[in-house]
Amino acid sequence: MDSQLLNQRPISSILIIIAMQTEALPLVDKFQLKEDVSSVFPKEVPWVRYHGIYKNLEINLIWPGKDLALGVDSVGTISASLVTYASVQALQPDLIINAGTAGGFKAKGAIIGDVFLVSECAFHDRRIPIPVFDLYGVGSKQAMSTPNLLKELDLKVGKLSTGDSLDISAQDEASILANDATVKDMEGAAIAYVADIFKVPAIFVKAVTDIVDGEKPTAEEFLQNLATVSAALDQAVTQVVNFISGKCIHEL
Repeated sequence: MDSQLLNQRPISSILIIIAMQTEALPLVDKFQLKEDVSSVFPKEVPWVRYHGIYKNLEINLIWPGKDLALGVDSVGTISASLVTYASVQALQPDLIINAGTAGGFKAKGAIIGDVFLVSECAFHDRRIPIPVFDLYGVGSKQAMSTPNLLKELDLKVGKLSTGDSLDISAQDEASILANDATVKDMEGAAIAYVADIFKVPAIFVKAVTDIVDGEKPTAEEFLQNLATVSAALDQAVTQVVNFISGKCIHEL
């Protein structure tokens, strides 16, 4: 889609990418989306597409599905980038929304239940200590600027750091600090990478399930808060979609 043309007409098609079923299903219900029975994706992949019309917006919500061997959510950067690539090719969205839970840093002001609109994404576990390759490894990408959306909704703003581990090593922690991140996840920067290739505007909405620099073990805190925080995430995404309805990209 020509970006100048998109700026001049209302957004009509949104691609929502969500890594976990627990995060996705409340939005499927909220927007009254139907599961695609004749998938636009190759038959071999577990990816699930829910679609429908909500307030004149065509919504495609993509969940990467369950791992075919182990039956758990297909989280992480590999699934996220593959799903984003295939979805952009098949569905040609005007806008991508990556919604999901994340770890937050109390040193940066994050508390459990906070919902952040991400300003910038980067990786923290792609360490390539060679000039220029180091910058490629960090892979910093700006999220779409949405000043009017920020003004309208009561969301915090922060940078996102992405890696393929739920826990955090000392090296990861140093990289996250260098990235000046407030929240960390396992998908965002990978989705930003694909969105940037195809020049599709992307918004990242992240809700804090666990405090990375807190006292509790990450996995325990994440599982304890997942359902409650997913409800806050879904409320925020609904507000974002309601705001987007009828607007052009430049009006966000």
